[in-house]
Amino acid sequence: MNRKYLPLILMLTAGSVTCIITFFKDYTLLEKLVALFVVMLVFFVLGTLLKETLDYFYAQNAKRLKEEGEVIEKGPEEPEPAASGQEDGTEEAEPDAER
Repeated sequence: MNRKYLPLILMLTAGSVTCIITFFKDYTLLEKLVALFVVMLVFFVLGTLLKETLDYFYAQNAKRLKEEGEVIEKGPEEPEPAASGQEDGTEEAEPDAER
């Protein structure tokens, strides 16, 4: 997922809501601008922190998956059981072909 625009989307959404609320509450123009600036600044910082946190978790998960993938690719370290059908790894003596 592309999180590049997350802070901007969050900031603009909060700014839109602020504009609508200040319009219906009949704030003066200066109060509207100050409220809009403060809200947009706060939500931009919060969006940036959220983006960085999500990127950090994504990097940690990718690193963990990469390490798990390397372990799986190495293959089994224990010898596989014999193909004679016994699961405990012991082999029966084969009958002599001379009989």
